[in-house]
Amino acid sequence: MDVEQITEELYGLKPGEFVAARDAYVAEARRAKDGVAAKEIAALRKPALAAWAANRLARERRQEAQRFLTVGERLREAHRTLDAEQLRAASREQHRLVTALARTAAELAREAGQPVSETVVHEVEQTLHGVLAHEDVAELWSRGRLTKVPEAAVGFTAIAPEETALSQVPTGQRPEPKPKPKPTNEPDREATHRRSVERARAAAEDADAEVARREQELEEAQRQRQAATAEAEEAAAEVGRLETGLREARQTRLDSQRAASTAGKAVTTAERDLQQARRAAQRAARTVERLEQGGS
Repeated sequence: MDVEQITEELYGLKPGEFVAARDAYVAEARRAKDGVAAKEIAALRKPALAAWAANRLARERRQEAQRFLTVGERLREAHRTLDAEQLRAASREQHRLVTALARTAAELAREAGQPVSETVVHEVEQTLHGVLAHEDVAELWSRGRLTKVPEAAVGFTAIAPEETALSQVPTGQRPEPKPKPKPTNEPDREATHRRSVERARAAAEDADAEVARREQELEEAQRQRQAATAEAEEAAAEVGRLETGLREARQTRLDSQRAASTAGKAVTTAERDLQQARRAAQRAARTVERLEQGGS
């Protein structure tokens, strides 16, 4: 079986179709006695909804995906070299592209008959940030094979371009930092609201992550159950074949015994008839002998 082709097909399906299609291929591989393919296909994990939406974006909008991957390469290089100018330019493009592409992914998901919530859209944004920050995530996404939302790229975009440029200026030549404004008694309602939103979003993300984890556990349990069921069915079929063979062998033995018994009786009868024929022949011979002697 062509595992690569099957993998490409499976990750093009909607998440709800993934497990049944994968397990069908596993069963087919087992019937074909291709244990290696069965094991490789069974190891494929169903993508989370946000990962699937991001994968669909990479598959359906390849030119845009390639441009986005180029931005990620520039960002990672800028962070490695602390190139403030390149980092500033790439960071501005990053935020614009992530927002736009996440919305495009949501639209593509809707067109595929799989609408997504705002929470999932935020997870797609986190996924795209992970694509920018991590080469391994970028590689999987470029092939449309992400299975989960990557961890938040902590610190990847935290270096402000101004701070990066300032770090390259000798200490004695750096400008004095601007004094921080004195705190006032008036609460910063906007900041408080923003923190509340962030906490709520974090709680929602944690809940979604827990759901995803439970879904993965359920999927794994279902996979193990299906594998065990398939093995039990194969064992039952083998038992059935053996029982059928045993019944046929017993019937053959019984038929052979009956045939042997019949043949034995026939032998006995033939032997008796032979003895009788011999005695009759002897009597006839004696009669002939007497007659010959009497005639002489």
